[in-house]
Amino acid sequence: MSATLLSGKVDPRQILKAVIYVLLLVNFAQYVIDDLTIASFQRRNGGTFLQWTSSFATTIDLCAWFVLLLLFELETYVLSDAVQQKPSVWRTMHGIRLLCYVFLAHSVYAYASACLDLSRVIAETGVTQLCQLLAPDVSFTRNLEYVDLTASNCGDLSTGSSFYFVEPGLVVTDSAGFKLEKNLALVDLLEAIVWLGILFTIEVMVWLQDRFVTRGTVVTLIKCGKLLLYGLLWCAAVYWASLGHWYFAWDEALWIIGFFAIEMNVDEWKKEIEGAADSSPSANITIR
Repeated sequence: MSATLLSGKVDPRQILKAVIYVLLLVNFAQYVIDDLTIASFQRRNGGTFLQWTSSFATTIDLCAWFVLLLLFELETYVLSDAVQQKPSVWRTMHGIRLLCYVFLAHSVYAYASACLDLSRVIAETGVTQLCQLLAPDVSFTRNLEYVDLTASNCGDLSTGSSFYFVEPGLVVTDSAGFKLEKNLALVDLLEAIVWLGILFTIEVMVWLQDRFVTRGTVVTLIKCGKLLLYGLLWCAAVYWASLGHWYFAWDEALWIIGFFAIEMNVDEWKKEIEGAADSSPSANITIR
């Protein structure tokens, strides 16, 4: 637990964290709206339970991440070690964490399924113009933008000659849009995996510091790994921006900064452990 919190002093870093978390909540509301909008095109004819949850994978994913952020904040800054070690508190926190992991696993499954489904899509045979695909409830998509396909717009939406149903009978795109659709699905999957990697590094660091381990080869490797993972996320933010999705890039940056805030908590906790170890060297253990 942070000595700053115990002292009652206001830490500017904590104010920054509060601002970041509020901004993330605002972004979350927008993502819920986006998921509802996309689902209105993809699930017009209904679907299985997993298809519906896959359509709201982003919303489910973010809910889990918000809860995990709260748990990390409690564990690394708010709650004292004595409180955390109470059996009821320990069981509750780990039970909630396990549930969050289930939701995150669902997100990886949803993104992987989307990639797999797209890999099986083939061009519509005998179709060389978008207007040939006019039908009730059919929409056209490109770069995550959806529009209902009508006789008045089908000639303007695409000049391509090959078309693909990314949602059978409901959502169609052209060659350029299909290539982009596969790239976006792959980026979603890779992002989800990278974030899980970051989660793993934080969990390991918290586990080690709970056992007074603050230095050594393992700790160094974890730090290097985190730098690589955060670097990949910044690359993803640049990719979103390059496609004109500034909102996604902004949200990515906010989440990275939000987890940097958790990293600051862990680092401050580390300094406290090392400070205590200086006065009692036998308390400091390292893994090499």
